[in-house]
Amino acid sequence: MKVVVISGSPRKNANTQILMKYVFEYTKSKYQDTKLINLSDGHIEYYRGPDIEYNETTKSAANDIMDADVWLIGSPIYNSFFSSALKNLFEYIDYKKTPGKVAGITILAAGNIGFINVQTLITQLMSYFRVITNPKAVFLTTESVKENSITDEDTKSRLREMVDETLEIALKLHKN
Repeated sequence: MKVVVISGSPRKNANTQILMKYVFEYTKSKYQDTKLINLSDGHIEYYRGPDIEYNETTKSAANDIMDADVWLIGSPIYNSFFSSALKNLFEYIDYKKTPGKVAGITILAAGNIGFINVQTLITQLMSYFRVITNPKAVFLTTESVKENSITDEDTKSRLREMVDETLEIALKLHKN
């Protein structure tokens, strides 16, 4: 099974990337064919239409997403929405190549507000791509990250649980 972990924050030193790097390492310990797309790296170009030649990082990220069976997506909440960089990334994805994939979601916010709205928006985006979304998202506040690391075992446990449940859904779907 191929897995892609997507860190949806474009900010350098983003808390989202700290969480999603943890998700990546945990997932990679289970499935070697796991890749990380970290939008904090800043190498994904802005989408400018289908007839433009994009850099290799951008093309590779799009192909990794379309090739993966499972998408583990992390997004911060910016202005009551998921990041525009994450939306930009999905502009490259061909919806004809994505039906039946499975996604898990982690959402990070400054406070305990807006989680359900952003989960709904990301789930709607996944529905457009005909991706089955694990209904149990992980909601975290920035208090979960301090000094470039995850602050508590409960956060790590919830992230691992999201990964395990999402992978379990994918395995059940691919058996049939």
